[in-house]
Amino acid sequence: MLSPFFWVIVFLIALQYRRIAGHKERLFGVKDETVWQQVTIAVIHGILGGIIGALLMIIGGITITNIGIGFLWAVAILLLLVSPRFLCFSYAGSIISLSYLLFGWPQIEVAHLMGLVAILHLIESFLIVASGHLGAMPVYTKNHKGETVGAFTLQKFWPIPIVALVVVTGVPAGEIVPMPDWWPLIKSFEPINPEQSYYAMLPVIAALGYGDIAMTMNPQQKSYHTAALLSVYSIILFILAVIASHHPYLAILPALFGALGHELTIYLGKRNEMQGKPLYVASDVGVRLLDVVKGSPAMKMGICSGDIILSINSMRVENRYHLAALLQTVYNFVEIEYVKNTDNRIYREILWLKPGKSLGIIPVPEPTDSAQVTLSAKGMLARFIQNIVKKFKKGDKPEW
Repeated sequence: MLSPFFWVIVFLIALQYRRIAGHKERLFGVKDETVWQQVTIAVIHGILGGIIGALLMIIGGITITNIGIGFLWAVAILLLLVSPRFLCFSYAGSIISLSYLLFGWPQIEVAHLMGLVAILHLIESFLIVASGHLGAMPVYTKNHKGETVGAFTLQKFWPIPIVALVVVTGVPAGEIVPMPDWWPLIKSFEPINPEQSYYAMLPVIAALGYGDIAMTMNPQQKSYHTAALLSVYSIILFILAVIASHHPYLAILPALFGALGHELTIYLGKRNEMQGKPLYVASDVGVRLLDVVKGSPAMKMGICSGDIILSINSMRVENRYHLAALLQTVYNFVEIEYVKNTDNRIYREILWLKPGKSLGIIPVPEPTDSAQVTLSAKGMLARFIQNIVKKFKKGDKPEW
């Protein structure tokens, strides 16, 4: 953590959180969380994730000496150009592993590489449970039917200070710590000679990111659902890596499961969003709320996301435009009647609201509203090729 590079990662993560906060302010005119709060939480959770990951790396005996870390990053960046969702070591690790198994290049230990991928995803599942739902940004988007619905985009980034194992040739300068006979769980094809080399712990700095969207669940439910799928994927991949280290002819199993299992995880996560019933849509009566600004008068009253406002000062609310007009007429006291999402009971609260003070609510979109956010999975290379094709179809010369 004393490394300057760690704090460079923290700074870059802070820029991402600042960008997200800027989007929320531009879309809804609200600013409910400071960037430094989000970054502090991310750093604390990242340190905890790094400790867990370091223990798993050492217990597994995974070394980064022969996993082709340079190739791993190079392939991951190339995949990013195709689509941002492919910026994941599961795809890059599978490609490199299959290349080695089929062509003998580059020289890597498949079990250790895919074991590393498994542990990184297990850390990510822990971090998603801990904070994946925090700071979720409300948006208006379109579902698979083309309907405008309310949703939350979940975007989190964590700096990860972690310890990895490396094989060092020579005589150790310090004391050697004896390990049990079953260690390491993931064996190397060529076990090290304790008289000529040894395992050493190397501090490594990494960063993890998580992106998701919640349309049929609230952000916390969505993050838990994603984390559960990801943890199952990680455990299976780790078990396959252990098996492959003991039986090299089965190395094809973790190599294939790394990418295919990750795709299955994504498919299962999206299936519910595509086939399920949208949660944040207009109600038959009143106005359903997509989000409530933190620390706002509405939150202090106990109003939450998913609640339905029925009336303002005994005047029935028809839609979100009518609600905005009624709130403009409020002076000092306001009586709000609303249905609580958690128990479907009707509540009535009286609030002192200063003139010109916002209630701090974000309603769900009406059927006639347009989407604010369009979800796209195309990378820079795919967009570049698409733009060239469009220009040629129009008869224009492409601009380079």
